[in-house]
Amino acid sequence: MKTILNVFKLRIGVVITWTALAAAAITPGTPLSGWKMVVLALSVMVSSASAGAFNQYVERDLDARMARTRGRPFVTGALKHGPFWLWLIGAMTAASVLAAALAANVPAALYVFLGAFTYGVVYTVWLKRRTWWNIVVGGLAGSFAVLAGAAAVSPVPGPEALALAVVLFLWTPPHFWSLAITCRADYAAAGVPMLPVVVGDARAARAIFASSALLVAASLVPAAFGLGWIYLASAAAGGAFFLFRCKALVQRPGRETARAAFLASLVQLGAVLTGAMLDAAIS
Repeated sequence: MKTILNVFKLRIGVVITWTALAAAAITPGTPLSGWKMVVLALSVMVSSASAGAFNQYVERDLDARMARTRGRPFVTGALKHGPFWLWLIGAMTAASVLAAALAANVPAALYVFLGAFTYGVVYTVWLKRRTWWNIVVGGLAGSFAVLAGAAAVSPVPGPEALALAVVLFLWTPPHFWSLAITCRADYAAAGVPMLPVVVGDARAARAIFASSALLVAASLVPAAFGLGWIYLASAAAGGAFFLFRCKALVQRPGRETARAAFLASLVQLGAVLTGAMLDAAIS
C-alpha cells in the first residue's frame, strides 16, 4: 500500500480532488447527483494519480540523486521501470477523461485532461529541468482541477470559480518554493533549477513572502462574487497565518522556517477550500 501511495502521489491527489469538489460546491447551477459527483471526484483523483506516476517514471534519474526521493519505487526497483507503466498511465488518463465526459460534460473532461497534461508534460518534461519558472507554470494544474469541478455544474465557469482557480495558481509557487528551500541541497545536487538554487535562500524567501501576499489578497476576491462571511473569515484567518510564517522565513531564512511556511501553506489552502464548501452548504 505504501508503494502505491508513493508512486501515484495520492496525498496530492486528495488535495487536487478537494479543490474540484469545492469549485463544484460554489458554482451556481443544478448540482450533480450523488453518483455523478463521485465519478467526477474519482476522475480527478485518477488523472492526478496518473500524472504523479508519470512524474516519477520520467524523473527516476533525478530522484536517485536526491535524499528526499531516492526511496521512490522506480529508484529502488520495487516497481520495474518499463513500458507497462506508460500504457497503464495512458489508460488511467483516458479512463478518467472519458468518465468525466460521461458523468458531467466535455468541458469538465477537457479540464481533467489539461490538469494531468500540465503536471505530467508541461511541468515535468518541458520545464522542470530548464527553468525556475517550472513551478509557476505548473501551478496551472491545480487551476484546471478547479475549472473541472465548476464546469461539471456549469459548462462555462463563472467568476467565483475563476477567482478560485486564480487562488490555486498563486498558491503553488510559495507552497513549493518553501519546500524547495528545505531541500535546496538535493535540488542543487540533481541540477534542478528551483528558485532557491538559482537565487539563494534569502532572495527566495522574499519572493515567497511577496507571492504569498498576492495569494492572500486574491483569496479574498471570491467573497465579492457571492461567497459569504464564513468563507471570508476562513480565508482571512488562513491567509494571516501563512503570511506570519512567511514573514518569519524572510527574517530567518533556513530549513526550519521554510518547513513551517510550507506547512502553513497547507493550512491556508485548507482554510480556503473548507470555508468555500461550508459557505456553500450553509448559505
